[in-house]
Amino acid sequence: MSLPMPMLLAQSAAGAEGGGLSMLIMMVVLFGAMYFMMIRPQMKRQKEHRAMVSALAKGDEVVTNGGIAGRVEEVGETFITVEIAPNVKVKLQKGAVQQVLPKGSLKSA
Repeated sequence: MSLPMPMLLAQSAAGAEGGGLSMLIMMVVLFGAMYFMMIRPQMKRQKEHRAMVSALAKGDEVVTNGGIAGRVEEVGETFITVEIAPNVKVKLQKGAVQQVLPKGSLKSA
């Protein structure tokens, strides 16, 4: 009951052709899922952060990535000056701003 070798090779080659197409489809599906679950949300967050940073103005109350809260005193091209206490000012990069607080948040704290 042994099968001849050329017949076995022909069967394995036919199976490999169908497997190649299904492997390609699987890779496309996985890339699509990764795009919609990881890449697209990250791009959306970056776009929102850029819009927030470009809208910074004097008097805004902000929190930095390091957790420092203060009021924006001066806005430059790439840097902002934040007053964190009376007469204590810190110069930061605009990208270091994590969030803009509602007006009056610092007085209540």
